[in-house]
Amino acid sequence: MSGSSDSDRPRSAFRRGASLTLVFVSVLATGAATGSWPGEPERPPKVLTGHVADEQAYEPRAGEGGTADSAGELVSRSGDRWSTAYSAREYESLQQMLAGRYVGVGLWIKTDRAGAMEIAQVGADSPADEAGIRAGDTLRAVDGTPVAGRPVTEVVALLRGEELGEGARGSTVVLALQRGERRWARPVRRVELRTEPVTVRQDKPEDDGAAAPVIRVESFTRGSGAEVRRAAAETRGSDGVILDLRGNSGGLVVEAVEAASGFLDDGVVATYDLNGNQQALYAKPGGNTRTPLVVLVDGGTMSSAELLAGALQDRGRAVVVGTRTFGKGSVQLPKALPDGSVAELTVGEYRTPAGRSLEGVGVTPDLDLAVTGDRDAEEEARTVLSGLGSGV
Repeated sequence: MSGSSDSDRPRSAFRRGASLTLVFVSVLATGAATGSWPGEPERPPKVLTGHVADEQAYEPRAGEGGTADSAGELVSRSGDRWSTAYSAREYESLQQMLAGRYVGVGLWIKTDRAGAMEIAQVGADSPADEAGIRAGDTLRAVDGTPVAGRPVTEVVALLRGEELGEGARGSTVVLALQRGERRWARPVRRVELRTEPVTVRQDKPEDDGAAAPVIRVESFTRGSGAEVRRAAAETRGSDGVILDLRGNSGGLVVEAVEAASGFLDDGVVATYDLNGNQQALYAKPGGNTRTPLVVLVDGGTMSSAELLAGALQDRGRAVVVGTRTFGKGSVQLPKALPDGSVAELTVGEYRTPAGRSLEGVGVTPDLDLAVTGDRDAEEEARTVLSGLGSGV
């Protein structure tokens, strides 16, 4: 169970903690890094992968604008939908995003069913907020370039001013917008923004559900795992805790493993093959294993977020509530090429502690709201917690 030590595990197993550089790429690179995340993700089978709104986000981006020709050719030859090509500039932006900072205007966007680019959210006190842009507005053009029907990745590049490189910070982009019948254009300044991937809130339930803090994890950027672990420690003795991974498209797997350490006491989190050798990822000892835990997931829960949900489910540590997760269980490693471009290439699939591959399958919740009906996920989570008893 969650308190097992696995003291007899093979010493050849991979256990490098913070040195682990595996990235489960889920176009976290094109969402947080731009200030442009889609909103509520649609469910499979349509490929709407968490914070990516278009399958083309996984196609190699080669040819124009200084993108990664060598990496693009390598990715194209691989024939793998999850492998991704980056120019040196794009990969630098990815690393900045994984560090929790990015250049953008503070917009979260999504593609509506008609192909229009809709503002899903506006960051508080961001340049977009100060410009009067609001959720529900339609983004019609960026610097005169129409965006309707374009892949989100292209719109993201326009918003970020990727062609400007370091010069994007402080530059101005003109956004054409629409709200109802009103159309207008507004110049907005690009600035460096910081993400807040982990938030904790304590809500008083309206009914008899458990009074449990909600740990919301938007993505697994650097340091997010430690934040989850600290939050988990602070819930000791409470009625329970809700770990909300809905819409979490993944990120650094080392951070997901660190987050798992907040709720486990050592033991396997996941395994994977690397060059024919089985590797294992382990939780650190000393996590909070007593406080009842519910994990919320949906079709936008991807990659390393699925790894975490699957591990806590297999280890008997959590009840998983929501809808089936996306099903991205592949592992990518970066390969730097002589021209400075980088190819993120698939090297294998990870498996949960029980040996399950989630690729194309995802995590099936213990309480599947797609089966039980359209209920409020947090309300259901508190109901579950009320039946699990208090932690000590």
